[in-house]
Amino acid sequence: MTTPRPTRPTQEVATGRQQTTEPLTGLGGALRAALDGPYHPQRSRIREELDPAEVLRDPAMTTEQARAWTTETLARLSARGYGHAGFPQQHGGTGDLAVSVVDFEMTAHADLSLTVKSGVHFGLFGGAIANLGTEHHHAELIPRLLSMELPGCFAMTEVGHGSDVQSLETTLTHDVATDEIVVHSPTRSATKTYIGGAARDARMAVVFGQLVVAGRSHGIHAVLVPVRDEDGAVLPGVATGDNGAKGGLAGVDNGTLAFDQVRVPRRMLLDRYGGIDDEGRYRSRIEGDNRRFFTMLGTLVRGRVCVAGGAGVAGRKALSIATRYALQRRQFQGEGYDGEVLLLDYLSHQRKLLPAIATAYALGFAQNELTLTLQRVQGSGAPDLTAQRELETRAAGMKAVATRWANDTVQVCREACGGAGYMAENGLTVLRADADVFATFEGDNTVLLQLVAKGLLTHYSEMFGDLDMLGMVQFAARSFGGAVIERTAARPLLERIVGAAQRRSEEGPLLDRGWHVTMFEERERHVLDTLAQRMRTARKARGEDAFAAFNTTQDHVLMAARVHMDRVVLEAFVAGIDACADPAAREVLERLCDLYALSSLEADSGWFQAHNRMSAARAKAVTSQVNQLCADLRPDALALVEGMGVPTAWLGSAMLAGPQGG
Repeated sequence: MTTPRPTRPTQEVATGRQQTTEPLTGLGGALRAALDGPYHPQRSRIREELDPAEVLRDPAMTTEQARAWTTETLARLSARGYGHAGFPQQHGGTGDLAVSVVDFEMTAHADLSLTVKSGVHFGLFGGAIANLGTEHHHAELIPRLLSMELPGCFAMTEVGHGSDVQSLETTLTHDVATDEIVVHSPTRSATKTYIGGAARDARMAVVFGQLVVAGRSHGIHAVLVPVRDEDGAVLPGVATGDNGAKGGLAGVDNGTLAFDQVRVPRRMLLDRYGGIDDEGRYRSRIEGDNRRFFTMLGTLVRGRVCVAGGAGVAGRKALSIATRYALQRRQFQGEGYDGEVLLLDYLSHQRKLLPAIATAYALGFAQNELTLTLQRVQGSGAPDLTAQRELETRAAGMKAVATRWANDTVQVCREACGGAGYMAENGLTVLRADADVFATFEGDNTVLLQLVAKGLLTHYSEMFGDLDMLGMVQFAARSFGGAVIERTAARPLLERIVGAAQRRSEEGPLLDRGWHVTMFEERERHVLDTLAQRMRTARKARGEDAFAAFNTTQDHVLMAARVHMDRVVLEAFVAGIDACADPAAREVLERLCDLYALSSLEADSGWFQAHNRMSAARAKAVTSQVNQLCADLRPDALALVEGMGVPTAWLGSAMLAGPQGG
């Protein structure tokens, strides 16, 4: 029987406007502060200010009730300043991009429909105006969208094209005679679809399409198009539709938009990177449609950063519910126990939850680092192009791995709670349904991982967003001279621990952090080197058929992206531990990092053995060590959950009303 370690005195943490309190163990409070990182004060303030009763939605609501609740709740939060971060201060915002990501994450603690509705209106609609528009757009529209006087939507995806944005069919044609932009959906497949806000609430849309000036297309641009009047009536030439019931996110009114020769003034074109002058001529300071297009999309990278953070919170919330349930639910008699055994005392149950908790911390530290990078790169006003491409690569990778992990983790947590986990009142099925789409919106995960691999193969030397397979294969075949591992966080510390590990035997201690980092780096380096070699071979065998060369290596491409992100996340975890000043919390974080690293090595043990990086005996020892780490961390399970930062009152799980075990 596992005996919990003694804990420091509990802390009373105020939550909610009703001044209820959440008792935290001392260790839990210290872990929470460490994982919150530099934005701990901001996150703590939101936990204290928000009343769970106002941000937790009843899962029994109908679709229409859920939509109305979400819109009304968002309006109340906006009136208190939520969603205003990231916009220019002179127009009512705070100017802090990182805080806008934190706000997105914190609403995800409560309800994902509310989070996504906020992300559509403030992040996508508002972000497009802020990043693609110019001063007159800002002055006229930002105050109105911040007050939610002007609800908006982001009309990019079409029936015929989602990930392939450059092939959108909607046309934005300049009529020189009237100096207007004519917005048109020439085919059924040009209908905008899955657009949050389109079915019910949006009065204006940012519409992406092919800009045609003087008979020539200049590629994808965005224009502001009113779609409803102040009374909510659909405007002439605009056809709206309702996507209806979805697999989740009942509170988000996804719908369709189609345009029949809708005319808007030229000033409605978001023309920061390309526009039309008074003589009707196209003007842009960026040469080339591709370069301009990906520069425009790069400014919208915050959406992917937010989705990665929201997914991480969804996984943490599921783990909080499942772990707390495992600390109160008993099953079967066990020798040495007074009564039945707690679920979390079974190794199989520990194996389900504790490695996932370790990954939750790892991704949390990596998300903090990504958020700070976003602020540093895009908050400066004049970002370095290489830094911008690296940011886009990291955001794409984090979005892909965090959303994949969240979906897998929520499902495991649902199963870990048995039949109780299947009841909507206990929170997990709603969370599973709502988080599902995170894997595909803001970029399909498979496509995003391919973009990560391209950034690695080209050393960020070409435009990041272009999945031009010919260029990617040609560059890899011509120029790739071996992977250079650029450490992303705590560089001096990592260099020291790796250097120390290299002076020891490969069969050294399993808990040697230098060995962990070295194994992650060697895996990434080898996978990238061999991927480039495969591309050379495939291209040579198939001549100039770049697609075939790329297609035959796609499995390898995706693995290269995944192992790169594994290494990036591990390094962020190491940096997070280094920044932790609390000795007890630091000790627990070290063991969590061990568990994260060894779980990854265990999952890939076949690769390491096949490539002579690990013996069969060493692989068995890794598995034994993972089991031991689960047992070591078991007494701190409650503190680990507290540290993940979701207040108990925000879990919305009826089954947690009973007493919890130790």
